[in-house]
Amino acid sequence: MSEKTFVGIDVAKDTLDVAIRPEGIQRNFPNDEEGWHSLLLFVRPLGPSLIVLEATGGYQMGIVRVLAAAALPVVVVNPRQVRDFAKATGRLAKTDSLDAGAIAHFAEAVKPDIRPLKTGEAEKLDALMTRRRQLIDMITSEKNRLHSATEWTKQDIETHIAWLEHALEKTDSDLDNLIKKSPLWKEKRSILLSVPGIGPVTAATLIVDMPELGTLNRKKISALVGVAPFNRDSGTMKGKRTIWGGRASVRSSLYMATLTAVRFNPVIKPFYQRLVKAGKLPKVALVACMRKLLVILNTMVKTNTNWRINPCAP
Repeated sequence: MSEKTFVGIDVAKDTLDVAIRPEGIQRNFPNDEEGWHSLLLFVRPLGPSLIVLEATGGYQMGIVRVLAAAALPVVVVNPRQVRDFAKATGRLAKTDSLDAGAIAHFAEAVKPDIRPLKTGEAEKLDALMTRRRQLIDMITSEKNRLHSATEWTKQDIETHIAWLEHALEKTDSDLDNLIKKSPLWKEKRSILLSVPGIGPVTAATLIVDMPELGTLNRKKISALVGVAPFNRDSGTMKGKRTIWGGRASVRSSLYMATLTAVRFNPVIKPFYQRLVKAGKLPKVALVACMRKLLVILNTMVKTNTNWRINPCAP
């Protein structure tokens, strides 16, 4: 089989649709242990140079583990990348088999880099962070309902909120204990927590959702999070530079940390004030501070140094 064989797998809760390029072969397998084994037996003889799946709410994890354990080149990509690619190539219809074909075409044309898969402990940490976000969302929803609750439902909502808050405390404790077990994570968290404005939640989010922190340059790390402004120019028209894409969980946590940093951090606070005084809109200045704070954190982790007044150049 040719070295240029690319596999796209569209993942659903119960099924796995597989497309092979350039051969044009398509197959369907159940998304369970038996299906994973059958899919492996199908694709391994093809000698694929790349197997691409979309991140699909965790439904992809079983087959990814099986393929990775078989030393096959598998990579999980952001679904938005594949959707944008499909639109650019004129694929507007949507079925599972068509989606698998689009993923295979994406694999062949783009050839996304293969990144190391998470270890068992990293997956556990990721699952705990995901559960924490779910609990926060549920607590917020229940508290919003409490404002308009009737006397017949108010006590039940209050009981549920108390249960959710207890579950959140346990999840935070589990996160803390898991991070402490790893010398690498423990050291990284200690560095992050030394920065004024960075709390335990932001530190844990960066450890889980931004493993590249400390390994990339300032431009790449900013683009990865989604705080790097991109040009919107065409011909003589000069559009506004805007941010987009990136990792929403990291950006959201970094935003909250920056709100604190612009009040108390001795580097970020004067930087924010200087931008506002220069006429920048507060929101624009805040994004610039997010980017600066991220670059500082990236430099500190890269050099394995704790906070000091000016850990990196402006």
